[in-house]
Amino acid sequence: MPNRLAASTSPYLQQHRDNPVDWWEWCPEAFAEAERRDVPVLLSIGYAACHWCHVMAHESFEDDATAAYMNEHFVNVKVDREERPDVDAVYMEAVQAMTGHGGWPMTSFLTPAAEPFFCGTYWPSERRHGMPAFREVLESVARTWSEKRDELVEAGADVVRRLSAASPVGASAAVTAELLDAAEASLRSSYDGEAGGFGGAPKFPPSMVLEFLLRHAARTGRGLDLVEGTCAAMARGGMYDQLAGGFARYSVDRHWVVPHFEKMLYDNALLLRVYVHWWRSTGSPFARRVALETGEFLLRDLRTPEGGFASALDADTDGVEGLTYAWTPQQLVDVLGPEDGGWAAAQLHVTSAGTFEHGSSVLQRLTDPDDLERYERVRTALLDARSSRPQPGRDDKVLCAWNGLAIAALAEGGALLDRPDWVEAADGCAELLLQVHWVTGDQRLRRVSRDGTVGAHAGVLEDYADFAEGLLALHQVTGDPGRLDGAKHLLEVVLERFGDGNGGFFDTADDAERLVRRPQDPTDNATPSGLAAAAGALLSYAALTGSDRHRSAAEAALSTVAPLFARHARFAGWACAVAEALVAGPVEVAVVDRPDLLALARRTTSPGAVVVGSGPLAQGRPAGAAYVCRGFVCDAPTTDEARLRQQLAVVLP
Repeated sequence: MPNRLAASTSPYLQQHRDNPVDWWEWCPEAFAEAERRDVPVLLSIGYAACHWCHVMAHESFEDDATAAYMNEHFVNVKVDREERPDVDAVYMEAVQAMTGHGGWPMTSFLTPAAEPFFCGTYWPSERRHGMPAFREVLESVARTWSEKRDELVEAGADVVRRLSAASPVGASAAVTAELLDAAEASLRSSYDGEAGGFGGAPKFPPSMVLEFLLRHAARTGRGLDLVEGTCAAMARGGMYDQLAGGFARYSVDRHWVVPHFEKMLYDNALLLRVYVHWWRSTGSPFARRVALETGEFLLRDLRTPEGGFASALDADTDGVEGLTYAWTPQQLVDVLGPEDGGWAAAQLHVTSAGTFEHGSSVLQRLTDPDDLERYERVRTALLDARSSRPQPGRDDKVLCAWNGLAIAALAEGGALLDRPDWVEAADGCAELLLQVHWVTGDQRLRRVSRDGTVGAHAGVLEDYADFAEGLLALHQVTGDPGRLDGAKHLLEVVLERFGDGNGGFFDTADDAERLVRRPQDPTDNATPSGLAAAAGALLSYAALTGSDRHRSAAEAALSTVAPLFARHARFAGWACAVAEALVAGPVEVAVVDRPDLLALARRTTSPGAVVVGSGPLAQGRPAGAAYVCRGFVCDAPTTDEARLRQQLAVVLP
């Protein structure tokens, strides 16, 4: 019989609907049931594309004996972290405090008051690699709850007290060019000069850091080598889909060879923007190709019938990681014939020993082939053959924040790469979010929709901020005043409902569901922190409209995280990128009735520059010229391309 998850709209929760575990969704009734039964709550958090979440489900949650024990001794609550980032943030903080690390699946044991007293991540069904078996953990927790209840309750309350007392950053600091120079130096000290990226394995795409370094290089000339080394290594290795475009979530090794195969919307939206900006900074044909392929991946594989973008493609296919993507030399020959098969194996580094599992390899393109026409023919044939294989599942829920990132990337990339279809797709996605996610009755955002129907979960800070960022990018590209007005309404909610009274922002609104702690994390994770995203949108809106209120709010928010720049730049990349825009002005460019100058102005690498052909910034200015302003001071209008190129430090011809 299906459990309580059968009616859920979450694809992740739907994956567990037929488990013998008597799952509850996160709700007050679940904790009331724990209170009534006098048992702890077992909270399990994951997401649909997570490989190890699938493994733990197969090993434990589908096992009748384990499920029976869970049902007898616990109230079991399943949460999709992508739908409830607030719940995930609170208990991930507890996991990290207790264990020193975190990740998914996340498994926490809570009192009926929702206070965590014992936390972990994945536990195997049998003892393995120094980890206890999950059943042993269950029995130990149940026994301790029965025999030492007071100690566990006090431990849970103490965890909440300590987490609530901890300051997310500390004292504020003014944003200065010197702090940003120190951030670049800190990143350089942890840069992997051989393989690209920062630190060791596993390696995640450092999208926000790369955006900061591109902006920093535009101001100082330093940092572009770190971007080029990392972007080239990621896109030539196995983490990038050499046949269909798009990036996997991360590389399990230092050299970007073997990916964790899930493909996330947020990674590809953020990386699309990075590769477009790399091309804008250098004119690199390689950067342009990767950007075009990544944009095509978004439109082809993640776009939903309603015009939004699905959250992810699964890491597994039919329960096997990488089944869709890995190749053996013989499989290449079977598709291409002996001559082309052997040539393709050499070009794509498919070896008899294999780079992945069971003698198979993940395709890499470490150098560009001499015969590009032959390569394209081979690539097309392999992609066609791969499409006949079993395909990974798609998590087709539409998340507001991640779609906001996609809107910004496609709008800006479409304008720069002359892809009006990208701009059209971005605008269609914005319309979906405005019509479906923005609930007119309460003038607030909802986080999730699926099949065109909005869910119940309230939007969090990143939803408002990233969507506003997308609308502001669209306004600059299309000139639509409605997109600027939409961003205004979103940012008004941010200022009224999310402020912490000290210049920063909480991640949930002041009237959101009360958890044991109101989440507030100013650091980047897989996506930009809500605070940094809000600061960026506020600053852009101020530049486009002249609003001192919005600029002051952006400056105040950045000052709360500025102390992180020099010490922890890897976790404050987006805030550093926004700070570069603040230091640069940002530059404000209005071009009235000169399409050639407008196209040229969009190629500026000046950090965070806003460029429009209409709207408040262009209002009242005589036609036929470009107007460049910075810090409340405007240059003389120009009609000359060479002069505008000099004013804006345009690189591309």
